[in-house]
Amino acid sequence: MTDSLPTQTPDQPAPESFTDAAAAVTRLQELYDASVSFLTEHFMASLDGDVPQTRYRAFYPEIRFATTSYTKADSRLSFGHVAEPGTYATTITRPDLFRDYLTQQIGLLLKNHGTPVQVGLSTTPMPLHFAVANTPGLTVPQDGAMAYTLRDVFDTPDLTVTHDAIVNGEGFVFDDGARPLAPFTAQRIDYSLARLSHYSATDAEHFQNHVLFTNYQFYVEEFEAYARQVLADPNSGYTSFVGPGNRKITGPDDVLEPLAKMPQMPTYHLQRADGQGVTLVNIGVGPSNAKTATDHIAVLRPHAWLMVGHCAGLRNSQRLGDFVLAHAYLREDHVLDDDLPVWVPIPALAEIQIALEEAVEEITQLEGYELKRIMRTGTVATIDNRNWELRDHSGPVQRLSQSRAVALDMESATIAANGFRFRVPYGTLLCVSDKPLHGELKLPGMATDFYRTQVARHLLIGVRAMEALREMPLERIHSRKLRSFEETAFL
Repeated sequence: MTDSLPTQTPDQPAPESFTDAAAAVTRLQELYDASVSFLTEHFMASLDGDVPQTRYRAFYPEIRFATTSYTKADSRLSFGHVAEPGTYATTITRPDLFRDYLTQQIGLLLKNHGTPVQVGLSTTPMPLHFAVANTPGLTVPQDGAMAYTLRDVFDTPDLTVTHDAIVNGEGFVFDDGARPLAPFTAQRIDYSLARLSHYSATDAEHFQNHVLFTNYQFYVEEFEAYARQVLADPNSGYTSFVGPGNRKITGPDDVLEPLAKMPQMPTYHLQRADGQGVTLVNIGVGPSNAKTATDHIAVLRPHAWLMVGHCAGLRNSQRLGDFVLAHAYLREDHVLDDDLPVWVPIPALAEIQIALEEAVEEITQLEGYELKRIMRTGTVATIDNRNWELRDHSGPVQRLSQSRAVALDMESATIAANGFRFRVPYGTLLCVSDKPLHGELKLPGMATDFYRTQVARHLLIGVRAMEALREMPLERIHSRKLRSFEETAFL
């Protein structure tokens, strides 16, 4: 098998102009479905037939937009417009999954510029693995398991174009000179959708727009208990609860069957019909897991994500069970150093901070000066060495003191930094589970009644904060604080 094989593609219709966002998305869906059907049909035929003598190639659809004007858009909006004349484009995958997002973003572009968008096929081949990903019972065998070399006949994922050059601000442009219209290309999104399914054991369509991350199984148990409570209330707005394996319950007494083998990052979704529910991801321990989860969830363009987990309290005045609201981060996790240098500040976002503080006040019934009895606001340090206590203390402790840190964990700064990098509003509320500098190590029997009560409240505080953020206009949460000099029009 060689590259000299003739190449067959589906029909290549001419691009069409649209001034209606919904119609544009419908056309994207038609083009996407045609490419998927073409590749799927020929692949299935190759499984039972002779070795193919033709190379099969189909392409992702794309949105293309051109303007010659420096039109001034609504200055209150940080997205929905381009800054200067030029041609902009983005490849599109899964229009079914992203229909609401695409309709909103295209609609803003049309409104702010008064110029139609073009919808057609791109020149980016669609990898077979991604084309058949949503066909039940159909998988692509590993290389060498078939009678022919897969890459000779079909396009396979290409890591040279699956990258974060756009969000990292590396000056990415398409081969024809068009600048990016959206933060992720189609192949980058498809790659993350596949990874999400692997790590969370739930399909992407179950993810909600508000995501909580935790590092402790207890929060999962509290989340399920809360889900059953609100599912019993027909006025709550919540419709179902989905766990690993896409197993769903819709009533408080339904049985949620566990998987025999749980995924690396078990994920649970308290769903609303409009997607404005809450997803909880148990990322486990460590910055690598935190980066992995956020790298992939970012392509879903969530409205906000928060870390609600355990931490080490660093001040003697703290008690086990006290809360820490992060307003700054000391980054010693190292997993993002190549993507986001440590000299980049990760600012606290006012809307998130207020939502979290008000949620703590609501659940604990403390406010104002009294709130200081159970919550500290300050710097959270994130490290990549869980057993840092076993090394000489002078260096780490001095840095922690100089940074004014009040808590230490292994995930929060990573999640916040990736939120900053991906333009996803972020925040952190932690619960003190030990005080290693003051002789209270995380050992059996150390937990007090106060600690147990606070942990039970903690998950509910995170959910309440998300419910408050849900009521805010999207443009208020996604402010210019997360936008650089040159940004994509799409959020």
